[in-house]
Amino acid sequence: GGFASGRRDESARLLGEGIAAEKVEAVVLIGDLNGPVEDRGLAPLTSRMNVAERGFGFSFPAALPLARIDHVMARSLAVTRIRPLPATGSDHLPVVATLSPR
Repeated sequence: GGFASGRRDESARLLGEGIAAEKVEAVVLIGDLNGPVEDRGLAPLTSRMNVAERGFGFSFPAALPLARIDHVMARSLAVTRIRPLPATGSDHLPVVATLSPR
């Protein structure tokens, strides 16, 4: 579907439902979500998870990172910082995050 967001939004909804149903208190979600945390299509996740409190974490495209679409989110933990790591050959930069008790 190219730049269509319907599948991404549906995946976010299903993942959000799965996280809501998860019995374990602390949950960490890491991945390429194909949108920034402000994207309303990711609301099923961002409404249930904590996102980075600071740090740019721009990771895409690797050659000139302008977007933060690779995320670290957590439930029952604070994501206190996110930042990119050096390029690895992917079209995305890897990211590292700092988590702390909430």
